[in-house]
Amino acid sequence: MKTIVIGVIGADVHAVGNRIIEYTLTREGYNVVNVGVLSSQEDFINAAIETSAHLIMVSSLYGHGELDCRGMRDKCNEAGLKDIILYVGGNIVVGKQDFKDVEKRFKDMGFNRVYPPGTTIDMVLDTIKADLEGLE
Repeated sequence: MKTIVIGVIGADVHAVGNRIIEYTLTREGYNVVNVGVLSSQEDFINAAIETSAHLIMVSSLYGHGELDCRGMRDKCNEAGLKDIILYVGGNIVVGKQDFKDVEKRFKDMGFNRVYPPGTTIDMVLDTIKADLEGLE
């Protein structure tokens, strides 16, 4: 069974979407480790190490995801999680910005998948399945 760590990063307390993601991924057969709201990068990384997770899914709705996520890939690498897949989604930047630019910035920070506001977990289930296929 593939393990996915989920949570809401930074000073964000938006719990409803996080619970929907947990429910949906669990229903799909994944082992879901939910670090909850108000979570630091270290919370996600420590949970991934402890559970041998395959993917970390970061949510942010309050607009400061870019700041909260900066350096996360480097921290994953330093913690021995070089191959972990990183997803981020929600309202991850302040203000209205062209999503192509936002996506490029997050990919440059080492995120594998970047999702704009309004993306539901159901919309990315096929991508998750494809990304996790073949991993031990």
